[in-house]
Amino acid sequence: MLGQSVGAYTDATHGMTLSAVSLPYYRYIMPYGLAKFCRFAVNVWGVDTNGKCDERIAEEGLSKMEGWMKELGLVRNLRELGATEDMLTGIADGTFIMEGGYKVLTHDEVLDILKSCL
Repeated sequence: MLGQSVGAYTDATHGMTLSAVSLPYYRYIMPYGLAKFCRFAVNVWGVDTNGKCDERIAEEGLSKMEGWMKELGLVRNLRELGATEDMLTGIADGTFIMEGGYKVLTHDEVLDILKSCL
């Protein structure tokens, strides 16, 4: 639960923290749930599958999501919330890692994702 710990350090709302961490998190876990990310790309964003590998389809879906988030003016990184690099270890330490999902993350993976969110 990356967003909860971010909020503890930045006082950002739940929605703001989700928008800041979602895309880097999705890109990290995409290989572990590739079929679902492809389905998301096709069914939500209308990505054309002709001649494309699953990775490209899924990435195009995330790129379309990123464009939509930008169009709406949503927060897209942790710096916009006031987070700094020196906060990341503490944020990672406070992240509750849940069982299940596409991949159970390690502390180091959480830290890597947070770094990519800056």
